[in-house]
Amino acid sequence: MSKQFADLGIQESIIKALDGLKIVVPTEIQQKTIPLLLSNTNDFVGLAKTGTGKTAAFGLPLLQLIDTNIPVIQAVILVPTRELGHQIFSNLEAFAKYLPEVSIAATCGGIPIKPQIERLSNPTHIIVATPGRLIDLIQRSAINLKETKFLILDEADEMVTILKEGLDEIIAELPKNHKTFLFSATLPGTIKQLIQNYLNKNVVQVSADMQTVGNQGIDHQYIVVDPIEKLDVLMHFLTSKEGERGIIFCKTKAAVNKLAKNLAINRFSSGALHGSLSQGIRDRIMEQFREGHINILVATDLAARGIDVKEISYVVNYHLPDVYEVYVHRSGRTARAGAKGLSLTVLQQEEVAEIADFEAALGIKFTKFQKPTAENIEENNALLWAKQIFKTKPNHEVSADFKNKVKTIFHHLTKDELIEKLLANQLLQTKADSNAAKPVKKFKN
Repeated sequence: MSKQFADLGIQESIIKALDGLKIVVPTEIQQKTIPLLLSNTNDFVGLAKTGTGKTAAFGLPLLQLIDTNIPVIQAVILVPTRELGHQIFSNLEAFAKYLPEVSIAATCGGIPIKPQIERLSNPTHIIVATPGRLIDLIQRSAINLKETKFLILDEADEMVTILKEGLDEIIAELPKNHKTFLFSATLPGTIKQLIQNYLNKNVVQVSADMQTVGNQGIDHQYIVVDPIEKLDVLMHFLTSKEGERGIIFCKTKAAVNKLAKNLAINRFSSGALHGSLSQGIRDRIMEQFREGHINILVATDLAARGIDVKEISYVVNYHLPDVYEVYVHRSGRTARAGAKGLSLTVLQQEEVAEIADFEAALGIKFTKFQKPTAENIEENNALLWAKQIFKTKPNHEVSADFKNKVKTIFHHLTKDELIEKLLANQLLQTKADSNAAKPVKKFKN
C-alpha cells in the first residue's frame, strides 16, 4: 500500500491543505526526500525528472521546519527563472494555507526591486529568489541572511552558469552551519563539481526512478521530414491537436519568432516566449496560456522553465536538443500529475541516428510518428486557407462600385459552385508554389 504524507511525518495542518489541492499520494521523490529533510541532519541532493513533485518534496518539510517565533529569513530557495520562482511561491502559499504565521516572499528579477525591498522590511521566513536579484539585494544591504538555516538550489542544472558567478557571494552571507538542499533533473559534471565544492562531504543523495508518476505517461515519438516540408508537417500535426494545449521548443530566439509569426499568419492560437521579451510581455503570454486564451507556446528552453500547466497534452521538439538533459526538461512539460502526454521530435534524415543515443542515455524508447501524405498536407493547408478567409475582417474602404464589379463576376454561381471554384484555384496555386520551391535538377551534357 502506498505511503501517505502522514506516514512521512508531515503535520496535519499541511495535510489539510494538500487534501484541498487533491494531493493525496506522495510521489517517489517525495517519499524518499521528506523524511530525510525533516531530520535536518545533512546536506541533501535529490535527483528526479521534471514534473515529479520536487517542489512539494522540499517545500513541505521546509514549511514544517520554520520556527515562526523567530521573525528572520530562515530559508532561501534559488531558482533559474522568475517564472519558476512565481510557480514555487504560489505552490508554497497553497501548501501553507493553514499556516498563516509562515511568511513567504518572492524576490525575482524582471520586475522593479523597490517593492521587494519594502516587502523584506516586514518579517519574512522564506524567500524564493533568482540568483541575480538576490545578489542585488545583498549588495544594497536590503536583505539579512545571517540567520538563514536552509539554502535550496532548485533546477540546479539550469543555473550552473549563474551559480558559478554568484554562489560564493550568496554563501558568504549565510551562517557556516546552514544546510544545502540541491535538486536537479540531471547530474552533469558541472553539478557534480558544484556538489563537491559547496556541500558537506557527508551529503545524502537520493534519486527517483525514470518511471515516475510525472513521466511514465509520456509517449516519445519522432518524425522525419525534409527541410522544405517541416512547417507544413508541423501545421498538419497542430491541426490534429486543435483545442489541446502544447509547447513547441526551438533552439534560438530568432527561430521562435519566425515560427510564431508563421503560426500567427495561419491563424493558430499561439504566442512566443523567449528571454529578449520584456517581463511584462512574458507574463501576459503566460497568463493567456494558463487561462486557455492561447493553446500553443513557441519557446526557448530557459523561457519555458516554471511552466506548470497540467493540461499540456503535447511537446514538440522543433529542433533536436544538443544535450540529453535538455530533452528531459522539454518532455517533462507534458504528462504532469499522472496525465498522459506526447513528446514529438521533428528530425531531418541525417539526425535519425541520434535517436538511439537519446534512448540509451535516458532509458526511454522512441517510436516513429506516422508522417502525413502529400495529399494530407495539401488538404490541411487548404483548410488553413479557408480559416484565414473566415477570420479575415471585411475591408469597408473598398468602393461600392468595385464590389459590384466583383459581384457581377460571381452572381450566377451558387454558394457550392463558388466554394468549389475557390478551392480548386487554391489547390492549383499551392501546387504551383510547391513546384517553384523544389530545387532544379542539373544535368550534365
